[in-house]
Amino acid sequence: MENLEEDLTCSVCYSLFSDPRVLPCSHTFCKACLDNLLQVSTNYSIWRPLRMPLKCPNCRNVMELPPTGIGALPTNVSLRAIIEKYQRDNEPRPPSCPEHSRQPLNMYCIQDRQLICGLCLTVGQHQGHPIDDLQAAFIREKQTPSRLLARLSDQRWAQVCELGEQLEQEKARCESLVRQDRQEVNQFFQSLEAILARKRQAYLEVLDRAGADVSRAYDPLIHRVKELQEEQLDLVSLGSSVEEEDSPLVFLEKVHLLRERVEEFLKSPLPSVINLSVSPRATKCLQTEVNFSHHAVGQKLSCSELRTAAANCVCFQ
Repeated sequence: MENLEEDLTCSVCYSLFSDPRVLPCSHTFCKACLDNLLQVSTNYSIWRPLRMPLKCPNCRNVMELPPTGIGALPTNVSLRAIIEKYQRDNEPRPPSCPEHSRQPLNMYCIQDRQLICGLCLTVGQHQGHPIDDLQAAFIREKQTPSRLLARLSDQRWAQVCELGEQLEQEKARCESLVRQDRQEVNQFFQSLEAILARKRQAYLEVLDRAGADVSRAYDPLIHRVKELQEEQLDLVSLGSSVEEEDSPLVFLEKVHLLRERVEEFLKSPLPSVINLSVSPRATKCLQTEVNFSHHAVGQKLSCSELRTAAANCVCFQ
């Protein structure tokens, strides 16, 4: 389509040909463009011949025009017909009906105040409605915009502006409250983290002391049992060596020593097993200190619940 428009454009005015005329050299130009060219050329010519010369803007050939001028040049009838058809095809078409394909919206429904097509009136939802043609509806509704704009008073504008300011102020107030609550939540959990750290350290110190007490209670007993185990193993080894002794003198001396050591070993009392009480256990203490178990995993806490939780955690301090 763009290439076609270029072919239909005059090379002088760069617009669609208007009343195209053909020069003897077969090039075509608008009649008005040729008149202007002829007027310029004759203004600068002192000699006025009976047959006026004209230089073609395209091929630059000089040719003589008839005495009657540009009007005597033949019209490019074929080109003019093509231009007229091109202009008709490019004229804006009325919009199509959204309900009936390819049906132009060429009528105005007075009842529903909207454009309709012929099918809308005959078989569609506007059947039986009063209608008007577009021009009459245009004339009737021409003053409607000014009447509608007149209803938009300064008082209404002031009310809308005031409402906008109030909404902005309320939004700012709520945002300020949200920022304040966010700050309080951060401060609360920061203090809670510090309290939990101190509490954790205190519990660990207590457990360290409990572990030390356990070691003091059991380590001597375990050490004594290990000594008895080593003593018995030593006696077993000594007895085996005595049994293998061939010399009567040496054998009797070793048997006497073995007898004394065995009797002394058997007289040594065995340590008793003690049962220390580790109570209360850490799990029970921790559940007593703080218990958030009634909140489901992933459940959101409201501000009031956070304050309640904070109050319940006072025991950490």
